[in-house]
This record gives sequence, structure tokens and C-alpha cells, in this order.
Amino acid sequence: MSKQTVLTGITTSGTPHLGNYVGAIKPAIAASKNPDVSSYYFLADYHALVKCGDPERVRQSTLEIAATWLALGLDTADAVFYRQSDIPEIPELTWFLTCSTAKGLMNRSHAYKAAVQDNLNAKEDPDYGINMGLFNYPILMTADILMFNAHKVPVGKDQLQHLEMARDIAARFNHQYGDYFVLPEAVVDESTKLIPGQDGRKMSKSYNNTIPLWLPEKKLRKAIMKIKTNSLEPGEPKDPEDSTLLTIYSAFASPEQRAEMVQAYDDGIAWGAAKQIVFEHINAELSEARERYTELVANPVIIEAELLKGAESAREYATPLMQKLRAAVGIRALI
Repeated sequence: MSKQTVLTGITTSGTPHLGNYVGAIKPAIAASKNPDVSSYYFLADYHALVKCGDPERVRQSTLEIAATWLALGLDTADAVFYRQSDIPEIPELTWFLTCSTAKGLMNRSHAYKAAVQDNLNAKEDPDYGINMGLFNYPILMTADILMFNAHKVPVGKDQLQHLEMARDIAARFNHQYGDYFVLPEAVVDESTKLIPGQDGRKMSKSYNNTIPLWLPEKKLRKAIMKIKTNSLEPGEPKDPEDSTLLTIYSAFASPEQRAEMVQAYDDGIAWGAAKQIVFEHINAELSEARERYTELVANPVIIEAELLKGAESAREYATPLMQKLRAAVGIRALI
């Protein structure tokens, strides 16, 4: 049986937080150890340019995210770990796909439609402030996937439409030029742990409620102490079904540890004591990796070498495929 290729991209526009860790990074690193899978993990710096016009932020985010994956134990012998912009075949493939993609398909993109609706609600021109990067985003995402003929792409439910578009774009290209691309499948893991931020909503940069992954110990404790709780006093039973703190703890704790905390809630544990338990548990899990992260960020030459090594491996697949695709569309030598 041939290996299945699984591909995951991480946009380089922010600082990794606890939600990224438990929802994406930790399970992906575990999955990379499966010998029956070829794993491709990339830093999506081209995607970052769609919404981020701050060059230093893109560079710093690339550094932080790459250091995070390596510090948390990604073995680059188990996975191809690369920077999107180091693969020149990706933007070339994006153009090939753009030229065979119906504009009507892009018109139906949820992100584009939402931006248009926001403008209409604000009584602006429908396309005010919308760049072509946002409009064409699904095509670049498709090129990322098809470049390595990924069979499976783990995504959140909000990205499902983009995977459906990728299948449509691949099928159209195959119909026009020949069978070059696998039709990728979305993998939505219902068991993936999504944790709330300090205010109880989904942990997200857009809500400004994230707990950065690599806070120093004292700052991590301070951030956890700020998690929103109710006004129940010590000794009063707490409801585990309506607790942001318990949800966050559950993403890190074993079932037995969670059960102990639920019992402590029933026994009326003080919020301060509960938060201290959560802090100690999360800090213990991250402390060794935090040291490695700090060392890596201070030595970007190590990270750069890993990314260039990953790009070399990625291009061993991308370059020959691109040569075939050029010939397929008619871009080839005359003799």
C-alpha cells in the first residue's frame, strides 16, 4: 500500500497560543510519527500577506511558528517542514490553476462574500478594501495542496468550503489537461480540542483573548488567573458544564485528572485554587519545550537550516511535477 500524503499549513501572521497548540500543533506532530503517512507541514507566508501588511510581523511570526514546531518535538526526518515562499513552483502552479478556474467559483467564497456584506452593511462600495489576495486565496490554497498531491488535509469546519473548491479546481484541470492531480479530502476531526480564550469565546487573535503559548512562567500564571469565572464563593459548588477554566484544563489533563477537578468543583473549590492547579499543570507540560523554544529563537540560523532542508525535500517532488504540468499546458521547448 502506498503512503497517504497529509498536508497542513500554518499562516505566519501571529504569535502561537494555547489554542493553536492543543488544536493543531500537538496532534499534527503526533500524526507525523505514523510510518504509513507522508506529512507535509508548511509556513504559509504568502497567505499571511493577504491580511498583514507589516513585513516585520510576517518575519517574526515565521520565526516564532517555526521555532514552536521544532521546540515541541517535530522531527524533520518524519515530516517535510518548509516555508511556502521557498517553493517557487507554488506561485507558478497558482497561475496555471487561476487560468482554469471559473470566476463564479471565487465569487462564492465565504470569506469574499462576508467582506462584501460588511461593506454593504457599512454602505460602502461592495469591493471597498478587498484585495485580489483575498479573492484568489482559495486558488493559492489549492496550489499548496495539489503541489504535493495531498490525499488528506486536516481543516477546521470554516475551511471545508476551500477544500471543496480545491477538488473542483483539480477536477477541472484534470478534465482539460489530463490526470495530474489527486482530488484531496478534508479531514475534520470532531474530537480535536478547541479551547476558549480568557473571556469564554473561541481563543482567537481577532477577539484579543489568547493566551500566548510561550509566556514566561510568571506571565503564564497571570494570564490564567485572568480567565473569566463567576462570583461563586469558596465552598459553593461550581458547574463544570459552564466553565471556561475547566474546558481549558480538560484540553491538557487526562480523563482522571479532569474527573478529579470536576469533583473539586462539586466540593466548592475556590476559583483561585482551581486556577493555580490549571497553571501548574499547563506550565509543567510546556516548561521543557519553552527552554528549547527560547534557544531556537535566539539561534535563527538553526531554524533557517531546517526550513531550507525541508524546501529541498519538497522541491524533489514539486520540480518534476511542475515540468510535467508546463508540458501539459503547452509551455515547453519548441524542438
